[in-house]
Amino acid sequence: MRSVTYSMGVSLDGYIAGPDGGFDWTAPDEEVFRFVTGEIREVGVHLLGRGLYETMLYWETADQDPSLGDSMLEWAAIWKPLPKVVFSTTLPAVQGNARLAAGGLAEEIERLRAEPGEGGIAIGGAALAAEAAALGLIDEYRARVYPVLVGGGIPFFPQRERRVDLELVETRTFGSRVVYLRYRVAR
Repeated sequence: MRSVTYSMGVSLDGYIAGPDGGFDWTAPDEEVFRFVTGEIREVGVHLLGRGLYETMLYWETADQDPSLGDSMLEWAAIWKPLPKVVFSTTLPAVQGNARLAAGGLAEEIERLRAEPGEGGIAIGGAALAAEAAALGLIDEYRARVYPVLVGGGIPFFPQRERRVDLELVETRTFGSRVVYLRYRVAR
């Protein structure tokens, strides 16, 4: 069965975006970017909320930007054909290899888990991940912790009313002082 993974850059105080909505502090160096590119290679479908979908639209045409380096062109070549499911009640349509979700999050994940296919199910966007977490649908949390305190904003972890035990699967420290933490939900 395909697993559901939530992976994002996060500040040491637990936010994916600061109080002003900014996340420029998550701009990865080459080493982290290569690592994230390796992670996306393992994904078979990516679930996104409207905000992250709109942010990632850049990558639909990034391969036409002559100023991009090889590693960013490699990312674009992986991201563009990757199937995406967008959860939004306000978008009339989506672009590229994306489709609007036909059902609720639990129904979409159940359907995707049942489908044959390579790669896992990645979930992006704090609100969508919070909904998936509340439903007990996330199998792994992957955080790239940046050495910055932003003081508030959009939290990586949703406010929960129940405890979730995690098993540490992997850690890695990059030259830029970013620390990767990979946890599996203990079942």
